[in-house]
Amino acid sequence: MNIFYEESGQFKVAAIVQKNDATYQVDTQHGKRTKVKANNVFTEFNGDMAAFLEKAQAEAAEIDTDLLWEVCSEDEFSAEAIAEEYFGHAPSQSELAATLIALYAAPMYFYKKAKGVFKAAPEETLKQALAAIERKKQQDAQIDAWAKALQAGNMPSEIAADLKTILHAPDKQALTYKAFIKAADALKLQPYDLAKQTGAVASLPQYLLDAFEMKHYPQGAILADMAVSPLPQLPQADVAAFSIDDESTTEVDDALSLTDLGNGLKRVGIHIAAPSLAIESGSAIEKTIMNRLSTAYFPDGKITMLPENWIAAFSLDEGAHRPAVSIYFDVDAEFNLVGEPVNKTEAVNIAENLRIQAIEPHFNAETGLDATCEAMFNHHQDLIWFYQFAVARQKARGKYEENRVPQYDYSVEVGSDGIVSVTRRERGSPIDTLVSEMMILANSTWAEMLDTHDLPGLFRVQPSGKVRMSTQSEPHIGMGVQHYGWFTSPLRRAADYINQKQLVSLIDKNSEPLFHKNDAELFAALRDFDTAYSAYADFQRQMEAYWSLVYLEQQGTKTLTATVLKEDLVRIEGLPLVTRAAGIPFDILPKSQVLLNITGLDSEKQFIGLNYVKAVAPNA
Repeated sequence: MNIFYEESGQFKVAAIVQKNDATYQVDTQHGKRTKVKANNVFTEFNGDMAAFLEKAQAEAAEIDTDLLWEVCSEDEFSAEAIAEEYFGHAPSQSELAATLIALYAAPMYFYKKAKGVFKAAPEETLKQALAAIERKKQQDAQIDAWAKALQAGNMPSEIAADLKTILHAPDKQALTYKAFIKAADALKLQPYDLAKQTGAVASLPQYLLDAFEMKHYPQGAILADMAVSPLPQLPQADVAAFSIDDESTTEVDDALSLTDLGNGLKRVGIHIAAPSLAIESGSAIEKTIMNRLSTAYFPDGKITMLPENWIAAFSLDEGAHRPAVSIYFDVDAEFNLVGEPVNKTEAVNIAENLRIQAIEPHFNAETGLDATCEAMFNHHQDLIWFYQFAVARQKARGKYEENRVPQYDYSVEVGSDGIVSVTRRERGSPIDTLVSEMMILANSTWAEMLDTHDLPGLFRVQPSGKVRMSTQSEPHIGMGVQHYGWFTSPLRRAADYINQKQLVSLIDKNSEPLFHKNDAELFAALRDFDTAYSAYADFQRQMEAYWSLVYLEQQGTKTLTATVLKEDLVRIEGLPLVTRAAGIPFDILPKSQVLLNITGLDSEKQFIGLNYVKAVAPNA
């Protein structure tokens, strides 16, 4: 005698060895002795076990599930009852077993209520379930079709449309994602490699930029033009100002003017672009600023904080009067500040946009600084005076170094032919010195002005330790000033825009500050700006590091000199690249220079292997 029973959702047969009310002791088809609960047994039968199970499975395959469902009543029913209804006679043991197999195999049609007892699914529920199954089949077929196309080297348009999301912010339930990953797994490729193989991603820089944009610009990196509000009527300043910027600069935030008052007295004007004069609190353009928070820079590109039409309206471009927040300082013949500074909102005539690449060959540490030299460009003599004033300001802050060891900043440029070049500029060059000192003068004065009037802002503070942001002014020991904040780049940084709004409320009594003391929204703005500014800087460093590796590949470089920062962390000389090197002796001091061999280099994998060779003299 044998039994037909269910175990863990599977139907089985076994030969009875011993039977009691609660359990059967049986030998399975494979000769294993075990116990089966009587509650799991549906029927006993004689004959060949394997033949019985095979016949029941074959008969179950012939059962029309839809017809079986149709003959069910709305009430609960037993397997025996529905088998008799379906077959038209009292079912045989194999027919009962077949019916049970069919009922278990169609859980959407039949709900199991108890041992051998079922209830038919309601018609509407069944329709929805069957539709879902059909939809799933179609989806699976679509996934397979897309995956096969990808494996063949083709990029379906539907996947191309979702590719940025698939690669950088995946919805793992999306059909396009499932197809893409299925194809990548089949080809044993990483997602980036599959995207590149199919031509959907042209290069690693594009891939990295797409990831950055997906994270920080989910609504898109390119800003559409936004309506520019009309400006209030501004008085025209009686000065001719000029700016000093890199030739690639399109957001000209600051300009200078110099007026001779006679008797050795000069009037210095520092003029800052003033988009805040046209921006109302809570407006769409202000929300854009608070969302973007800064212009993001990287080799061969940038993502601006403001729409292009706003930049065009407020950039201090030459040839017109431009809205500005100005501060004027009177300076005597010994470069001392005389009297109190004067602040104004006004329209300033921008006479010229000087470009560093054009003027630096004639104005540098070796030449062009002597007041008796022949002027080589417009405002050359003004720049000589400004440089002398800047040096005096450095001395006043205790930051002047007469015999300072030259330090350099390096920037990467990518030509249209893909050839990478590296440009070097001396940190603290005469141009850098005069521009930075004028901005420090304006920033520190305006920060003090906010603090004096008990008005909060976004200050840069360093009472000790590291520099940090704060809504309250504190000393900045690195700068050598008692107050400091960013005010001079409102076209490029939200912090400067916020501070300019606060400042204008003190200059123009008809204006209101954006934030008051202990305003929770200001603390939130500080947090958001700090986070975004750091993230944008990290991305710039990542892109500079990549192009530095490309540069080394193109140059065929085998050895490098580097400065040890700490332990195995080094800064490569002549490149904006910080990385790690193997084998540096533990007793080498920070700032030491070392010679390194390149043991491996793969820009696509953003990898460089470096091994220590020896220490070298600083001038090597």
